[in-house]
Amino acid sequence: MSLRKQGMTRRQLLSQSAVFGASFAIGSGFVAGRVEAANWALEVEYLSSETMATLIQMARDIYPHDQVSDAYYAIAVKGYDTAEAAEAIEANIAALDAAAKGIGYARYIDVGWERDRVDLLRAMENSPFFQQVRGGLVTGLYNQKAVWPIFGYEGESFSQGGYIDRGFDDINWL
Repeated sequence: MSLRKQGMTRRQLLSQSAVFGASFAIGSGFVAGRVEAANWALEVEYLSSETMATLIQMARDIYPHDQVSDAYYAIAVKGYDTAEAAEAIEANIAALDAAAKGIGYARYIDVGWERDRVDLLRAMENSPFFQQVRGGLVTGLYNQKAVWPIFGYEGESFSQGGYIDRGFDDINWL
């Protein structure tokens, strides 16, 4: 559902959520970042929780969707938490953190501006690691049936008579 249908502009939504977020943070003593909080609910076996939080933020920066929660990004990158992949993932995340140190941050996840994080990712976009993560996200994120309604996708239509009678002409986002 679009914000316009609800009678609220993106600017209004952002300003109201900023006020709510600040009052929540002050009222509850919540200090950790949004991605790190989502990471606590995800059990990791071979990767460190910091590495998993960085992978989630990296996934969000590669395919940014404000309306998709971190839980779906966590599911998309959970497949990298294997004994075979752990050493390479940890090393590549350490390299990403080192690049963040080069612009004045302790680690990638601490970089506050999305534009700066994207610049760090662009610098490594030709690396096998980046291409592996980006490629894995295409299926890891977008093949989750729970994400489909967020984008307005109702799933396959063949078993329900096809698209001609089921959504072919109900486009409302143009």
